[in-house]
Amino acid sequence: MLWYPGLVPNLLSQLTKDEQAQLFEELNYMNLQEIRGFCSDRGIPYKIMARYPNGKLKITKDTDRKPIVLARVRHYLATGDVGHPTCIPAEIVREDNPPEKPSMLERLYYRWYSKEHTGIIRSLHELTEGRFQDGAVARVLAMEFWTRGEAPTLEEFARAWTRAKADERRLLTPEYAYLTDLQHKRAGGEWKKLRKAKAQSALQTLARIARFQA
Repeated sequence: MLWYPGLVPNLLSQLTKDEQAQLFEELNYMNLQEIRGFCSDRGIPYKIMARYPNGKLKITKDTDRKPIVLARVRHYLATGDVGHPTCIPAEIVREDNPPEKPSMLERLYYRWYSKEHTGIIRSLHELTEGRFQDGAVARVLAMEFWTRGEAPTLEEFARAWTRAKADERRLLTPEYAYLTDLQHKRAGGEWKKLRKAKAQSALQTLARIARFQA
């Protein structure tokens, strides 16, 4: 495929429609290490940034979830555009820790949701009459708020968690191949071998249509 200056390549145009569908399905079987390797070589962001009150923009230790990164990969393949990193705005970033005994109106600023902040966890337990669980639903929900530039009050977060927990299946997207296959009773004893084969096929296709230029 020839690339001309000023033109943005549609890398997918090298594949037939059936091959594109196969690639998109196989991408879901790549693990995070494989996906991040592809992204790192091509400058596709997956590390979350945060702007601090002093104006500095820093890379955080948080990374985007698999569905978000794969959406960037698909966008890159269709447009040649690597996209922009997720950035937490300064308005909801705090460098200090949350209070030990927060009220229900205390805001859940970026990274204030963490097991180490026992006062926050305790308050969420109280606001949900003991039902709150520290797990994937809570972590995904917190990051969804923060990446929208929102710091909900603990009361708002507790209500949102209760709704999200009741609809936990919304977190199960095709990008999570094992859980999807498990739900559809396709995750048998040979699943690891299947995953590896599909991931390798995807990587081979990606190497062919999106050659890395050091």
